[in-house]
Amino acid sequence: MTIKSINDKISLKVIIVITILITAGVTIQALLASIGNQYTHYNNFVLFKNSFGHLIQNKNLYIYYPDEYFDLYKYSPTFSLFMGVFYYLPDYIGLSLFNVLNVSLFLVAILKLKFPSKTGRNIFLFLLLEFAISLHWTQTNSLIASLIILSFICFEEEKLLWASLFIALTVFIKVFGIVACALAILYPKKARFVIYFIIWCLVLAALPVIIIPKEQLAQHYNNWFNLLKVDHQASYGVSFLGWIHSWFKIALPKLLVVAVAVVIFCIPLLKFKYYKLYFFRLQILASILLWIVIFNHKGESPTYIIAMEGVASWYFSQKRDKLNTILMWLSLIFTSFTSTDLITPGWINDKYIEPYSVKAVFCSFIWFKLIIDLITERSIARAEEFENKDQSIIMAGKERIV
Repeated sequence: MTIKSINDKISLKVIIVITILITAGVTIQALLASIGNQYTHYNNFVLFKNSFGHLIQNKNLYIYYPDEYFDLYKYSPTFSLFMGVFYYLPDYIGLSLFNVLNVSLFLVAILKLKFPSKTGRNIFLFLLLEFAISLHWTQTNSLIASLIILSFICFEEEKLLWASLFIALTVFIKVFGIVACALAILYPKKARFVIYFIIWCLVLAALPVIIIPKEQLAQHYNNWFNLLKVDHQASYGVSFLGWIHSWFKIALPKLLVVAVAVVIFCIPLLKFKYYKLYFFRLQILASILLWIVIFNHKGESPTYIIAMEGVASWYFSQKRDKLNTILMWLSLIFTSFTSTDLITPGWINDKYIEPYSVKAVFCSFIWFKLIIDLITERSIARAEEFENKDQSIIMAGKERIV
């Protein structure tokens, strides 16, 4: 049975029920597996919510607290403030609500994107496993991907105030969300977006002063920037750089690679005449979602929900192509399937998949192919034919004066 035939039998209600069951299962499993252990199976959630306690207690957010959790807090003071919603709740309630937030935004973002022939359901099936993995790690990556997609939707609906807010929120979760500002290039009223974005960033940056003194907040930002600076030098992560280094023993300069990747990313943006095509704009969204993961020096397995949403946007927005289909299945197998013990034994993952950045390989191939197809206009020619056959895409791809 193909993805298309399965898709025909899946209703919105079934999608919601499946998502609720997975969310409940992951949450209950994490709570039960944590009983009697020093550290919980939802360590990231504990780290997030306890950062609020450190914020109000005037403690350094960016040092280890081994009595509470393992790993370091690497997010903004503003994100700590937001996690105050969960700080005073019992874990079984707080974790459940945190997962519900992630699930809700994920469903809204995916189902609101316009694709040919109701392909949103295909995307749901394609991302289901990777989303469950992200949920298992109680990470913020699904949240970031959803906010970026929602910002794209708001750009399409000319709601610049909301688009700028969603991108600003990603920046105050993980800094690399700022790359999504590139979406503004595709739309009119760019200056207005920039003004909105700066205002939102200033508001979000200052927001913790409602509970802590401004001097203390300034020290938190200083500590955060120092941590990020050291963190950048620490590793290659599960990324394009990590793949090249682990496979070929080549240590490429990080800043140089990122600079070159930025230039390559920008080349399709010179195709001004295609900004009017919804397909083109959707491909740029896919490029952003892939770029911020494969060129992230701290990329890790749970981060790939962002990249896989990029793969889905890339693949399902265009006419089927044999090479694209092969790359899509390879990305699904080696990015999503390899992350579950049901497919790949844990020791293989620990010894080969993670150290050799396997998850980055086919996502990198797809990103480079996406860029090449846009530059050569190969995919654009096929997309114009594709869009003309689907009225919903014609409506989504309405003319814009840029």
